[in-house]
Amino acid sequence: MFDIVLFVAFPYVAVALAVVGGIVRYFTDRFSFSSHSSQFLENRVLFWGSVSWHYGIIFVLLAHIGALAFSGAWGDLVANPTRLYTLEVIGIALGLLALLGLVALSLRRVLSARATVVTAKSDWLLLAVLLAQVVLGMWVALGYRWGSDWYVHTAAPWFGSLFKLQPEIDTVTVLPWVVKAHMLGGFVLIALFPFTRLVHIVTVPLTYLWRPYQVVIWNRRGGQ
Repeated sequence: MFDIVLFVAFPYVAVALAVVGGIVRYFTDRFSFSSHSSQFLENRVLFWGSVSWHYGIIFVLLAHIGALAFSGAWGDLVANPTRLYTLEVIGIALGLLALLGLVALSLRRVLSARATVVTAKSDWLLLAVLLAQVVLGMWVALGYRWGSDWYVHTAAPWFGSLFKLQPEIDTVTVLPWVVKAHMLGGFVLIALFPFTRLVHIVTVPLTYLWRPYQVVIWNRRGGQ
């Protein structure tokens, strides 16, 4: 029963919260749909932390999503030991890059008085969950090796069954608790999505690609 709550009910509740909460926030507080950048407060640490975090986590997420969307092709890819080892090393390196970047961003929030002032409780919660999720991911990568392979035969079928609305949890309930915590942590982040800065993920300014050029006119008076 407990497994059904965690691996069947909770994922659907998390997605429902993300969708409904996101829509409500968009129509009631549209201007909050951003990352609330505090770059003007302190730029140097933010730059290195943000670059490391985003580059690291984006490629890690793409690998996770790619293995889910193309599990057959991914399985063929990692069937070769050389390719498997290479992917494992790259994944661990990217995970470390993301972790270092996130630690830098977290320390900035703590050590910079100006950044701390504009940090909301939801920001602290999000940072804590993200740190826990990345640490768990590194734990899994280092403690339960060759995840690039067994991921296809455990997590992928479970995610696929959830998508088809025919949940099958047998492949994940037998996994170590660390692995299960990491999987569920992803849905915790999905549930937090509409209530934190994570909403900036959907604010990529794609319209900038086709909007008209802006004309900027400098109006300076003599002697100023």
